[in-house]
Amino acid sequence: MSAGASEVLFNAQKGVAPLGLVAMESATEIGAKINSYLKRWEVGGISPDEDFLIGCECPRFSSGDGKGIIKSTVRGKDLFIIVDVGNYNCKYNMFGKENAMSPDDHYQDLKRVIQAASGKAHRINVIMPILYGGRQHRRNFRESLDCACALQELEAMGVANIITFDAHDPRVQNAIPLMGFDNVIPSYQVLKCMFRAVPDLNISPETFMVISPDEGALNRNMYYASVLGVNMGMFYKRRDYSKIVNGRNPIVAHEYLGNSVEGMDVFIADDIISSGESMLDLAYALKAKKAKRIFAYATYGLFTDGLEKFDKAHADGYIDGVFGTNLTYRSPELLARPWFNEVDVSKYIAYFIAAINHDVSISTVLDPHAKIKQLLQKKQ
Repeated sequence: MSAGASEVLFNAQKGVAPLGLVAMESATEIGAKINSYLKRWEVGGISPDEDFLIGCECPRFSSGDGKGIIKSTVRGKDLFIIVDVGNYNCKYNMFGKENAMSPDDHYQDLKRVIQAASGKAHRINVIMPILYGGRQHRRNFRESLDCACALQELEAMGVANIITFDAHDPRVQNAIPLMGFDNVIPSYQVLKCMFRAVPDLNISPETFMVISPDEGALNRNMYYASVLGVNMGMFYKRRDYSKIVNGRNPIVAHEYLGNSVEGMDVFIADDIISSGESMLDLAYALKAKKAKRIFAYATYGLFTDGLEKFDKAHADGYIDGVFGTNLTYRSPELLARPWFNEVDVSKYIAYFIAAINHDVSISTVLDPHAKIKQLLQKKQ
């Protein structure tokens, strides 16, 4: 179904209940964009002058204790709560000191807002692009299972659906088999942004390759390679299993498996750029194998060790472009970098919200493969 047809459908039909949108402090920017799309489409017959956004806040006492407040009624609404647990730019005061909010703090605030709804909403849906605890998704030793525990906790609090983007391991949904769980991959939005940012990109198999940064990212890179009709290579991480550093076995080397990359433009897709060390190591290794241009994509560009290493890699010709979504906080410094390109996913989320509110099958509203096919036809 085309975008225009979807908008007409959402406008013509009533949803399961009046739609309400709660954007937590961590997600006010993307929440405002989503609200503007829903208003523009007049979802459920709402006029453009009306608003879906419902105000909320989580103030704190000077001791650090917090509480959740919803500023208007949510009774009978199909409530969508958006939270960015990775937004470290949110601050709070405790004992006279300013603290940056951690994922734990954001998750607690989410639960406070759900409590503030007091069971009056028709249905509660949580949009959590970065899945809380998603990187601690499995147990290798005497370890906690943070993500599974959090999902079960939200289910017990009455949450009906969780929408996340590019989960580190989507199999965590096995912890909540009777609850709605959608793991969304914004492949179409990424390719659309890349084609706009790099107009001279030739995606023929003779000049373009997709490279998986490790075995964990194989599925997402196989999808890109398949829809683009190009070859794929991969790296695997050789680790030192005799040591544990920060809870993990350190990486000794990245070993490449696949066809020659000499003279090829290369696209690498991953879920997270954290420190960025691994992505840069791959870029250096690919350049040593005479790759032409290297474009990296991560759904969440965190850059926890700063931007200087990427600045140098770009200046030295190792990285030609980095793509990242607006699903988490991006610092003004990152947005100003010439090598960074933002992938806007707000319209995609708005479609999901409208589809769920209308009990419409997601596959009938958004077909990434069909949309990518149309994009490639325009590219040719």
